[in-house]
Amino acid sequence: MHWIAPTEKDAATASLEKRLWDAADQFRANSGLKAQEYSGPILGLIFLRFADLRFAALRAQLEAAGASARRGSRVDLPEAYHAQGVLYLAPEARFAQLLALPEAADIGAQVNAAMRAIEQHNPQLSGVLPKTYTLFTATLLKELLKKVSEIPASVDFDAFGRIYEYFLGEFARTEGQKGGEFYTPSSIVRLLIEVIEPFHGRILDPACGSGGMFVQSARFVAEHRQNPAAELAICGVEKTDETGRLCRLNLAVHGLEGDIRHGGNVNSYYDDPHDAVGAFDFVLANPPFNVNAVDKERLAAQVGPGRRFPFGLPRSDNANYLWIQLFYSALNARGRAGFVMANSASDARASEQELRQRLIESRAVDVMIAVGPNMFYTVTLPCTLWFLDRGKAASERADTVLFIDARHIYRQVDRAHRDWTPAQIGFIANLVRLYRGEEPDLTLGGDEAGTRLQQVFGEDDDGQPHYADVPGLCKVATIAEIEAQGWSLNPGRYVGVAPGEDVSDEDFREQLQALNEELETLNAQARALEQTIAANVAGILGA
Repeated sequence: MHWIAPTEKDAATASLEKRLWDAADQFRANSGLKAQEYSGPILGLIFLRFADLRFAALRAQLEAAGASARRGSRVDLPEAYHAQGVLYLAPEARFAQLLALPEAADIGAQVNAAMRAIEQHNPQLSGVLPKTYTLFTATLLKELLKKVSEIPASVDFDAFGRIYEYFLGEFARTEGQKGGEFYTPSSIVRLLIEVIEPFHGRILDPACGSGGMFVQSARFVAEHRQNPAAELAICGVEKTDETGRLCRLNLAVHGLEGDIRHGGNVNSYYDDPHDAVGAFDFVLANPPFNVNAVDKERLAAQVGPGRRFPFGLPRSDNANYLWIQLFYSALNARGRAGFVMANSASDARASEQELRQRLIESRAVDVMIAVGPNMFYTVTLPCTLWFLDRGKAASERADTVLFIDARHIYRQVDRAHRDWTPAQIGFIANLVRLYRGEEPDLTLGGDEAGTRLQQVFGEDDDGQPHYADVPGLCKVATIAEIEAQGWSLNPGRYVGVAPGEDVSDEDFREQLQALNEELETLNAQARALEQTIAANVAGILGA
């Protein structure tokens, strides 16, 4: 199925994003610093602007309430702000105070002091905020403060979040491969979340980067008219201390808190700071692919049923199936996981095939989605989205897996990058809901997603679309069919090509690989049969 959507953006937000990014780019050009040195301070000022807007709005409400309250005003009590999920800002930490500083003042030292004051009154941010503003001239800082002040007080929560995510994405592009370690494009994250539906419960990301999985989960809950802070318990692990601080800052920007363990010696392969086995309702992750040199001797005590690596350790020097087992083992009896994985993991042979077989036989693999190239800022290769559901074993879907080929569904953002529109995400997610026997949810994608569902799947007498296999798009395969394919979880092996569509080079390679494997199997059977016949003939003639 081909669905290439036209490029379109919110013009007002896009214009503001560009003006802010131009200022950041000027900051880079005039400071002579690397991206990782100036990205944190710039994000810190954007964070401060948002925190100040939320603080000022609540302060105005408290002032109005205090004027008529007998017990007096609570306008300067930090706990009054914390109770509403708002950061308290001391006078020296307020944006207007910093914006009014003359260039002759030591603006860098003043901004550092503002960040320390914020941490002092809001302990959840202790050690998180950047304090390197003395690296920059007062002229540069003054100019950047002016640009950031252009974010209007009227901007809504979601628009501000998009500005922040835009900056994270631009810094990821600027920093090249390193950027991919902390940022996953929002459309990929959104599809993961739409499929696992984290309405309520404990959520884990053991490779959490800058926290985009948590922010998008909160947005999903808010769009369904619930309070994310009350519905979700957020837990994360991040190996890099700098990125862990960025995650906590990103959560704070969005009015969220979480238990994020980062830096030091914390490493998800060896450490389990959240006692994760069987403890989580949801797992979301984009782990590093194809990592080698993991010390497996340190993992020996964590192997076996009811432990972190229940299916065993791969013999190959590749950590993909360590990550997959960490996600599986962290789920409770009804938990769901959604994660990004290298395509190679779907077809890997030898010990990894054995581990994949055990995972499939556990009845936890629910959905596999093939994603085309250029969806990530730092790599052009395609990938696969995996979805696990520990509760599936007790359902009618126990012996099946849904395969979706979404490689030809995308929006071309620019020459080198693609994403998905809300309607495309909504369509794919609702395809999964149809497979599960659930009602469509058009909160994301709206009428456009609903219309596409009806076009592809039609309507029954009840006026609703119902799932059916569609060549080139989706196929429900049984475990017996998957076994016949060598326990492959590659969607291309099952979905096929729609009638009248040309076979792409990638499709051709996958089909040729499958046919070659089938030929190898038949040849092996023929050789075995030849040996049996020869032995039987020799036995008869020698009798």
